[in-house]
Amino acid sequence: NSTFANSGLNCSRNENCNENYTTDFIYQLYSEEGKGVFDCRKNVLGHMQQGGAPSPFDRNFGTKISAKAMQWISKKLKETYRKGKVFANTDDSVCLLGMRRRNLVFQPVAELKTETDFVHRIPKEQWWLKLRPLMKILAKYKTSYDVSDSGQLEHVAMHSPKEAETGA
Repeated sequence: NSTFANSGLNCSRNENCNENYTTDFIYQLYSEEGKGVFDCRKNVLGHMQQGGAPSPFDRNFGTKISAKAMQWISKKLKETYRKGKVFANTDDSVCLLGMRRRNLVFQPVAELKTETDFVHRIPKEQWWLKLRPLMKILAKYKTSYDVSDSGQLEHVAMHSPKEAETGA
């Protein structure tokens, strides 16, 4: 299985597809056609895996995400087709499919510009960095913890039901 991504277009191919349309051929095609407009990277999923053969979950998830991408592309083609031509000139015509809070979401690449560190090719804000203080606490790491929340801490006292009834 291979996946190509260029400015939101995800092209998938199976290892048993047409012998002429190899991963390298499709990569070279997109690279040549995209000069000055977009770049292309090839990503062979099997090479990314640490354990060899993909699990049933990997195959199922790959099928779901590919089907969702193809449905989206088909919908966009139908929406933008006029007089024998496709007019894909809106911000939402170039999207990236990714996970956001347990959901598969198409996000316009134009929106991603503000969230991306292009030099390092990573998001400007990493969601997991917010977990570092919690990880240090759980690891019993010796440090001082700066609380950024300026709200007041309310102390909760446990009272027995009898004390609550008498107002004590």
